[in-house]
Amino acid sequence: MENKTDNELWEEVEAFFVKNFDTEKHPQIDTLLFLIGVQELGSGKQKYTKDDKLNILHIAVCRLLEPFGYYKFSHYDDDGYPHFEEVEKLPDLKPNEQQILMKKAIIQYFIDEELL
Repeated sequence: MENKTDNELWEEVEAFFVKNFDTEKHPQIDTLLFLIGVQELGSGKQKYTKDDKLNILHIAVCRLLEPFGYYKFSHYDDDGYPHFEEVEKLPDLKPNEQQILMKKAIIQYFIDEELL
């Protein structure tokens, strides 16, 4: 990366979602987590139950926080859902700190997946 700031990288992430998923210009973190979770699950566009959506968000959070040492991939279940083990408990974070951590994790995911 050519020494871009987190804000510049975040703008690129948002632009990726606008271009590829027709999201609003500044999509909510939950929207991005859901789309990342669907990507990780490999299930594509379909109807999801409320429980499915929660599971998909959980998959995204675990996958995103894996490089930070909070979770480790464990296995896939019979339905193809990835499972993660908690390695380190997340610190108690204020909502804005959670948002910053998730943004950093999404940026890292995009770098790891060579999407930026």
